[in-house]
Amino acid sequence: QVQLVESGGGLVQAGGSLRLSCAASGSIFSINAMNWYRQAPGKQRELVAAITSGGSTNYADSVKGRFTISRDNAKNTMYLQMNSLKPEDTAVYYCNGDVILYKLGPSFGYWGQGTQVTVSS
Repeated sequence: QVQLVESGGGLVQAGGSLRLSCAASGSIFSINAMNWYRQAPGKQRELVAAITSGGSTNYADSVKGRFTISRDNAKNTMYLQMNSLKPEDTAVYYCNGDVILYKLGPSFGYWGQGTQVTVSS
């Protein structure tokens, strides 16, 4: 059983910062790409940032220069440092991981339960 658990969400004023964490646990051999998504009320879920196992990153245009994604492969944990937050960043943030359960096995996508980020103006 694999679980991804997000933490670090909360209420912050515009211009502030938050750091989200996503910890993966269970029977994990390795994790390929890990991603942060977000979903605002009435909107579709969108990809915010992605990171490969080797550390290559990609960001949505709306967060470039403000958010930084990172990971600790030894801890199976991913982070999202969010600076200069704006009210439009308000959403539920979800982590997603492409998990390999055993050596040479296939990968499966897992999702966390989400953590609320609210940015007040």
